[in-house]
Amino acid sequence: MINASIADRLRRTIAGGVAVPGSADYDRLRRPAIARFAAARPLAVVTCRDAADAAAAVTFARQQGVPLVPRSGGHCFAGRSSGPGIVLDVSALQTISVDGDRAVVGAGVRLGALVPALQEAGVAVPTGCGPGVGIAGLTLGGGLGVLGRTFGLTADRLLAAQVVLADGSVVDCDDHRDADLFWALRGAGGGQFGVVTALTYATVPVPPRLTAFHHAWSAEHLAALIGAWQRWSPDGPDALAASLLIIVPADPARPPTLNVFGTLIGSESAAVDLLGDLAGVVGAAPRSTRATELSYAAAKEFLVRVGVEVAGEPTGPVHQPSRSEFVDRVLPDEVIMELARILVEDRRPGQARELDLTPWGGAYARTPVAATAFAHRQARFLLKHTATIAPEPVAEAEARCWLDRSWETVHRWGTGGVYPNFPDPGLTDPERAYHGTNLDRLRRVKARYDPDRFFRFPQSITASS
Repeated sequence: MINASIADRLRRTIAGGVAVPGSADYDRLRRPAIARFAAARPLAVVTCRDAADAAAAVTFARQQGVPLVPRSGGHCFAGRSSGPGIVLDVSALQTISVDGDRAVVGAGVRLGALVPALQEAGVAVPTGCGPGVGIAGLTLGGGLGVLGRTFGLTADRLLAAQVVLADGSVVDCDDHRDADLFWALRGAGGGQFGVVTALTYATVPVPPRLTAFHHAWSAEHLAALIGAWQRWSPDGPDALAASLLIIVPADPARPPTLNVFGTLIGSESAAVDLLGDLAGVVGAAPRSTRATELSYAAAKEFLVRVGVEVAGEPTGPVHQPSRSEFVDRVLPDEVIMELARILVEDRRPGQARELDLTPWGGAYARTPVAATAFAHRQARFLLKHTATIAPEPVAEAEARCWLDRSWETVHRWGTGGVYPNFPDPGLTDPERAYHGTNLDRLRRVKARYDPDRFFRFPQSITASS
């Protein structure tokens, strides 16, 4: 345990600040973004102002035999940014600088600040839409988004990273310096090899024309829409990023909502034509349609609003357990029918359900599997099953029952691969599921840079002997 004298020593080594139990700001600083993990009471929360602070905190933790976890200020679905030891908070690292086609970004920056700042300079980095998402965690786990099928993962645009290693040293890695470490960070770097404090990206030009859209179908077209979408969206042009989100509300009296939304790098008329092709395959017109040309930043805001509109805002604390897998084959009609049946049967008051289908292919697949640590290149789409429930044991058990049945229905057609940013506690072989054929090399990198597994969590990479 960190006593008062040790806490004082820690404060003397950290320029940013240290909060321990009893400090005025401790309760505010200790709370993670996801309420389910809010009970965690770390021994200390260290707020870093620079890489030197992070290095001092890592060195201190090792000397004291105290576990340490990094936190960039966003969220972690598995609660890995909270713990009983030291929470190393890098959210104050907010630098954003653009020089030509390169952007250097502090590890605490979130997308709500990054996207408009880059757009002002006429550039972008492929990212997701959530304004509260941290750029560091997104990148280190891969990073998907509306520009991904055109330009690849967020991790694919990473040129360099500044990292504090387990021995307290600070390294700047890229394809030429600590190249194995840099390789590992692109897809497997979240809290496993060091504390990332800054990231350098190769930017892309902001699309001159971008159309955001949202089309909704009536519930009776559930199976037909899944069948049509899985052929239409993954095989569409790279400029098209069209996800399918099916929501079963928490009120069993309300019907499911079926939503196709996303963006097209192109004109509104081109988007309308493509969406018309989808309606033709479904065999029914959508009940509502929206499509409008927007700036890149405004399009992301549009999609965030759509997400709130279709899912609603939580009225209290919620937990969202999920399971996911990449799918590499077209699902047969009988599998779709079974998936749809399980989705809507035996509904429980207070339990909302989602099927979220994200198209793959395009630039995601054009990077070789071994080029970065991100192993999931060859797939048609990513299917995520999510329940939204009150954080109670009975509700959790009931939700897990549906999640497992829904996931198992499609598992035979899956790749066995799981997106690292969607951690799943139910996996029987998590290292292989997250990292696939890149796992053996990752274990060797772990053995070189963190042989004692100072950076670890449930399901983290083990070092090779």
